[in-house]
Amino acid sequence: MNKRDPHVPNGVRLQKVLAQAGVGSRRLCEKLIASGRVKVDGQIVRELGTRVNPKAVLHVDNQRVFVDDSHVTVALNKPYGVISAMSDPEGRETLADLLVEYPERLFHVGRLDQNSEGLILATNDGELANRLTHPSYEVPKTYMTTVAGIFTPSEVKKAREGVMLEDGIIVPDEFIVKDEHSNRSLVKVTVHEGRSRLVRRMMKELGHPVERLVRTRIGNIFLGKLHSGATRAVDGDQLAQLMKMVGL
Repeated sequence: MNKRDPHVPNGVRLQKVLAQAGVGSRRLCEKLIASGRVKVDGQIVRELGTRVNPKAVLHVDNQRVFVDDSHVTVALNKPYGVISAMSDPEGRETLADLLVEYPERLFHVGRLDQNSEGLILATNDGELANRLTHPSYEVPKTYMTTVAGIFTPSEVKKAREGVMLEDGIIVPDEFIVKDEHSNRSLVKVTVHEGRSRLVRRMMKELGHPVERLVRTRIGNIFLGKLHSGATRAVDGDQLAQLMKMVGL
């Protein structure tokens, strides 16, 4: 099957589109094209006279280039008690209440249960949202959890080797006891699955129910110093790397 020619006779010169997207000067963009470092809709383009659809999917060195400002992806620090939804028939506070400054229709990426806190992403790119939550892409997610009790060495070993739950075994990518105090443990857990309440169920099975759970990372996006209830844009190289993780 022949690939579709990325050249569009009435389109915009590729080097101009790249330059306007902030890749570099027109001359630099021409060098990138000529050296085979530019893809248009998945195809390497070396011809400097190529004209493209301004909405084509462009990559430079396999990193996504955004050619307009219509794409919106946002990192949000979900507070305790907020519902991971854009609306709620019971009138409870939702993610939409925290995203009122964004007029675009946003999809939330995955969810955190009502009693959990931390990083959640929202985007107007439905395909990005789908891929970030699809198990085949194995996007890692990190949680800091405060749990009841002190872990024994054998319990830590069991956690790292895998815990059997009712819907299958969970083997965390990372399980580190960071601190112990007043019969509580602070544990860092990284998983790449998106099963419902996975970390809470794992801890309960280990005999250490969760008292507080905060998600601190999704892929290459970290919660950092983002305050509870606050948002920040995910863009530039950070967004490009996130896209790359899920093949976009």
